[in-house]
Formats: sequence, structure tokens, C-alpha cells
Amino acid sequence: MMKHTAKPLSLLLLALAICMPVKAFQAEKDAPVTELYEFIVQMRADYGSLRRFYFIENSPERRERFVTFFQNQTDKLEKFSFNRLSTGGQVDYTLTKRYLDDNLFQLNEEKEEYNTIKAWVDFGTPIYEIEQKRRRGLHMDGDKIAKQLDDIAKQIESTTAKLKAENPTFPRNLTRRASGVIRGYKTALKSVFEFYEGYDPQFTWWVEKPYQSLNAALDEYSKTFAAQVDKSTLPPDDGSGIIGNPIGREELIRQLKLEMIPYTPEELVEIANKEFAWCDAELLKASREMGFGDDWKSAQEKVKMSFVPPGHQPEAMLDLYNQSVEFLKKHDLLTIPPIAEESWRMSMISPERQLISPFFLGGETLQISYPTDEMEHNDKMMSMRGNNPHFSRATVHHELIAGHHLQGFMNRRYKDYRYYRTPFWTEGWALYWELLLWDMDFPRSPEDRIGMLFWRMHRCARIIFSLNYHLGEWTPQECINFLVDRVGHERANAEGEVRRSFTANYGPLYQLAYMIGGMQFYAMKKELVDGGKMTIKEYHDAVLRENSMPVEMVRALITDKNLKKNFETSWRFYDK
Repeated sequence: MMKHTAKPLSLLLLALAICMPVKAFQAEKDAPVTELYEFIVQMRADYGSLRRFYFIENSPERRERFVTFFQNQTDKLEKFSFNRLSTGGQVDYTLTKRYLDDNLFQLNEEKEEYNTIKAWVDFGTPIYEIEQKRRRGLHMDGDKIAKQLDDIAKQIESTTAKLKAENPTFPRNLTRRASGVIRGYKTALKSVFEFYEGYDPQFTWWVEKPYQSLNAALDEYSKTFAAQVDKSTLPPDDGSGIIGNPIGREELIRQLKLEMIPYTPEELVEIANKEFAWCDAELLKASREMGFGDDWKSAQEKVKMSFVPPGHQPEAMLDLYNQSVEFLKKHDLLTIPPIAEESWRMSMISPERQLISPFFLGGETLQISYPTDEMEHNDKMMSMRGNNPHFSRATVHHELIAGHHLQGFMNRRYKDYRYYRTPFWTEGWALYWELLLWDMDFPRSPEDRIGMLFWRMHRCARIIFSLNYHLGEWTPQECINFLVDRVGHERANAEGEVRRSFTANYGPLYQLAYMIGGMQFYAMKKELVDGGKMTIKEYHDAVLRENSMPVEMVRALITDKNLKKNFETSWRFYDK
């Protein structure tokens, strides 16, 4: 009798997906991997190894190594026969090519900026050479290293004198690049000194003082160079104290194309204004139902005053969560794994962080903003009013299930080799549930509707104020005033929102990604579910099992659309 060797199910599925016509094999969509799985896993692992080894950012060594790496990976990717790949394989190919191209673009930008300021910062090149030897543990002659560090400090002194004498000015991107280079020198120095300190007595005896002196000299030079910024390239402080970095129309369009959004900034603002007009009409309906006529701000004020007492916000959030999940289950909207329900938890946001995050945040941990005893009275009131139950009920599903918590839960379990993180998927999917549950009459009262409309207006406003800011049309203070006047924000919360948008670690497109990504998922739901091609539960489960990526690529996967090798975004998803 012939002996059969069992093969893993995933390999059998993958083999079938490769051999059979894509459209004839529906199970390909449920295969745990595509033909690019091994390539992507190895590429990401190799990248991690190199990133940990070449850890000195802005160093020529690191930059050149990664240019070679990404070019080599591009060559490997090109060896795949694109037209013979499954739909999932074509998506992985397209998004991997996007990732490689963008990294090469960023490295070229870094190189051009470095070369522009090289004459002012290359005094630290010997530090790189010392650090390279340190990685392999070579013995260092302390007296020689001490002299090298002392020589570099003297060179910094002469470069500083030259800088002050010639008094050149630089655009802010170059002063920031110089700051990054100097930070890299300090990182390399620290790596060397902490490796040998104490373990090699002669090294410590010779090097400690020159190391400290050079560190101080680098700090001082960094401040001196930063002061050479061309003031005309800086946005002025308009009184808000928020100094961001408006990137301009050309860079906005480049980033929109990268995120597969085939609209101009002006078209997106127009879309947001149309959605805002819808919100205005619905807000007036709710205001009239509450007996306030067209005075929607008074109606909203009554809703804000429904806040719970201090100390009771966490249990109020739990009650809202239970209502939300009960609604999702009642309508059988998606699969909710029991461990996802079991494993989320809560934490409180610190007063300092509430300056940037005045509302609660989600994921596996629900992070709650609410006043603490050390806040000023007005700040306490604004925090409670802005986090009232009707406002919070509108977004608890955004933060937990079926939003951020469930997204993260599923990402770790389905196609986790995919690394195509984008806020248009992350925030767009969470926002989509706000749109869907409105349609399904999740709000129980006009007060609930005002709560949901507050956030919907807020998402529209994010598109308008963030794009106008980056186009150079609005100042931060104008953005704050817009949120207060048109959305009804508490002023402190509006300031926190704008500060978060322009000074925290968020990309320029992050704020517009909520509503725009949500509209993409909403348009896909109309096409597939309302069009009778799949049930709503099938649609939602299918999205969550493909992992994060630009939404147009999710659509390609679910609709089994063959892509072209030189794919360009074209899905005009907004049809109002």
C-alpha cells in the first residue's frame, strides 16, 4: 500500500489557488496566504534585522544600505509573473511595490537634504566609524578615541564660528534634517561609551570627559543651527501656540495618490461640505424635536449637560458598550469572536495627554478621558460636557467592537503577514460603523442623534480644516474657531483636537482618513450588499479577514477584480 504524507491545509489551499482559475475557485479568498507570502515574510524579517543593526538614523551608512536593500527587493518582486497571480497575490504585489517605491522616495529625499547641508554637519563622520567597530566589539585605545573626540569638538567650534560669520539661513526641513543628523551622532556616541564604560578601565579613564564635552558641544551646535532657520518658511504663531508643518498642495496630492484616493484636496473639501450640509439638515430636525426650533446650539447645550458625575464615567462607558454589542448581535451584522468580547479592558488618560486626546481612545484598551481633581474648574466642566453619554454613545462601537479593538484582534489572526497600515482602513472602518448604525436607527432619541451628528460633523470638519491648513489657507486658530462655531466643540477640546492634528505624531492625511475611508467602505457596502451580491455579515467578515490596506485594494479582493501590473488608483467612490 502506498504511504501518503499529509500536507498542511494552508499549503493545499495555496496550491489550488495557484493552479485553478481565480474566478472558478471561491475558496481562494479564504486561503490564509497568497503566492507572495514567503517573499513578504522574509523581506520584513530581513528589514527588521538590518534596521536593528543599522540603527543610527540619518547616517550615510544606514541610508545607502537601505537603498540597496529596497532596490534588491524590487528586483525580487519583479520576478513574479503578475498576470499569473491570484487576486490576493496581485494585491500583495501592488502594495509591496507601493511600499518599496515609497521607501526609496523617502531615502532619496533624505539623501538630497543631507547633501545640501553636508558641509555643515559632516564633522561627525569619525563617530560613525568608531561605532561600526564597537558593534563587533573591537578593542579601543582610549587615548586615541579621546583625541578623536576632542578633535571633533574643536571642529564643531570652528564650524560654529563659520556659521555665525556667514550667517546662512535654511528652510525648516533642512534645519530638522541637521537636528536628526546630530541626534544620530549622539546616539552613536552613547552606544560606544556605554559599551566600554566600566568594562574597559583604560577606555573610561581616557574617554569619559571628552565624551561629555563632545555631547555638550553637539547639543549647543544643534541649537545654533536650528536658529539659522529661514523665518519666512515658518508658519507664524497666530496666538494658539500651535506651530505645525503645512506641507502644501503638491505633497498632499502625492500622499493622496499613495493612499489610493483619486481626488484632489479641493474635491475632498467639496465632498466634506456636502456631507456637512446633510448634517446641518439632520441637526435642525433633532433640534426641533427637542423643542429648540432652529437653535441647534441650545439643543446641543442641553445634550452636553447630560454628563455623568465624576467617578462614574467608566461604568457609563461599559453600559454604552453593552448596548452597542447587543445591537450588533441582534441584527447579526458580523462575527464577534468570544475572546474579543472577553479581553478588552479600560484605562484612564492622564491630564497631560488629555491636552492632545480630549476624548476616549480605543483598541484592546478603552482609554477614557474625564477630569481629574488637579484640573481647573473650567477644564473639568469642558471635559465632562464633551464626553457626555449621548456623544460617547455615538463612538463606543468605533473604539471597541466592531471598530478598533476588533480590527486589531482580527489583524493578529488573519493574513497577519500583511503590513500595509493605513488610516483609511483603520479609522475609515471604525467610522463606517457610525454611518451604518445611523442608517439602522441605532440612535434612540433626538438627543442620541445630536450626539451622533456631533461626531459626523466633526469628521467633516477634520477634512475641511486639515486640508485648508496644509494648503496654507487657514491658521491653527481659524481651525479651532471652526470646530467651536460649526461643530459645537468645547474650546479646550477644539484646541486639543487641532494640537493633536498638527503637532502630534500623525500624518497630514490622518484626520481626513476617518470620513473618506468610511465613505469608501460605505460605497462598497452599497455596491455589494445593497446590490445583492453578499449578505451584510459576509461583507463585514470578509473585510476583517483581509487585514489593513488601502480600501480600493479591499474592494479588489472582495470583488475578485484582476489588477494591472502598473496599477493606478481610479475608484471614484463618492456619488452624491
